[in-house]
Amino acid sequence: MIVILSTGHISGAHLNPSITIAFAALKHFPWKHVPVYIGAQVLASLCAAFVLKVVFHPIMGGGVTVPSGGYGQAFALEFIITFNLMFVVTAVATDTRAVGELAGIAVGATVMLNILIAGETTGASMNPVRTLGPAIAANNFKAIWVYLTAPILGALAGAGVYSVVKLPEEDVNTHDKPSTAHSFRR
Repeated sequence: MIVILSTGHISGAHLNPSITIAFAALKHFPWKHVPVYIGAQVLASLCAAFVLKVVFHPIMGGGVTVPSGGYGQAFALEFIITFNLMFVVTAVATDTRAVGELAGIAVGATVMLNILIAGETTGASMNPVRTLGPAIAANNFKAIWVYLTAPILGALAGAGVYSVVKLPEEDVNTHDKPSTAHSFRR
């Protein structure tokens, strides 16, 4: 939430390649910027993971996310929680009727809810580079394919579904709202 509120106006707070790819796929972000953003996301993940490794070694495993259950269950959970995240992100970032100032709170609350749902089972990554950096730093690539594919597919699905279900702006603005003139006649 804090990072979104503090950097959203600079870069759109793209911390996650799944979100960057989904926005580009739905034409909310230019494809020409995708490689630079993903490069920065990977580099940031690697830097953070190696700093964690140095600071917390040997106490902690470097922030590695690995499933505690089966790979199918992990894939499904990562898909679902990233779907939820991207549905909310698309709503607050692309729909002019959403309260943009609350985007950080909405996204932060969604991340928190997703962690409560899937944290124990998958680590609730929702982000390929959140898993990639620590996997490289710790040399632990167990189920890496789950974390590199499920979030991207979940984000594409979440953004796509929001785009399909949102009402067109002109229908919402005229539907069931009394006119101003009618409101003041009494």
